[in-house]
Amino acid sequence: MTLSQVALQLYTLREVCKTAGDFAVAAKKVRAIGYEAVQISGLGPMPEAEVVAICRGEGLTICATHEPSAMILDQPEQVIERLHRLGTRLTAYPFPSGIDFSQPDQVATLIRKLEAAGAKLRAAGLVLGYHNHAHEFYRPDGGPTVLERIYAETSPEHVVAELDTYWVQRGGGDVIDWVRRLKGRQPFIHLKDYRVNATGEGTYAEIGAGTLPFARIIAEAEAGGCEWFIVEQDTCPGDPFASIAQSYDYIKCHLAQRESLPLPTPNLRPPT
Repeated sequence: MTLSQVALQLYTLREVCKTAGDFAVAAKKVRAIGYEAVQISGLGPMPEAEVVAICRGEGLTICATHEPSAMILDQPEQVIERLHRLGTRLTAYPFPSGIDFSQPDQVATLIRKLEAAGAKLRAAGLVLGYHNHAHEFYRPDGGPTVLERIYAETSPEHVVAELDTYWVQRGGGDVIDWVRRLKGRQPFIHLKDYRVNATGEGTYAEIGAGTLPFARIIAEAEAGGCEWFIVEQDTCPGDPFASIAQSYDYIKCHLAQRESLPLPTPNLRPPT
């Protein structure tokens, strides 16, 4: 993983990106920290052209988005149009809003609609991923987890994974195992650290400030073809810019490879 593959999930900054003016200020700060790419999510209402212009002006690549869950399932054509306007090919189903995983028919309908939406996006040259939380690790009747069913019952060509490391841990899964399972099916991953607080509850942490083995996670994801490593922190203890800077600095110092630099052109002029 090189630093150019490290992105920021803008949901982390949702409270300071409610207007185009706010977003312009935030984007400048994000780029100054060092991030070269962002995932669009959690922004206030603003035209796609304005989002693109702000990102382009700061030298930020839009690597992916999250789109409304219901729109992905029921209006994938609108998602396709939006992704084309934003100039990106990756998106993810962000959250199974209103779906009761204890109801088999609701799970089956979700899987069927994800497959259908993913097929439409693929036909348009785009990619649909699934972003997990903890409750996909629910195991009805001792059978496979809901997350296992989602990937077993959809085509890898139509539904890929946007694994969230924090939520895998919170759900009782093994992050390394899941990254290995999804080899070749995970073009993006959410890097989100997990820490236990003084009362024993799991909580969010800056990368490197929690318990997850990110060197191993990144190595496995990279071996499986992951393209984008997206930092996210759902809540921050203070200034979110301080948290995303702390995460970026840790990645830069401890996890990322140095970018390949061209070798200098040898001086072949004979000595005088």
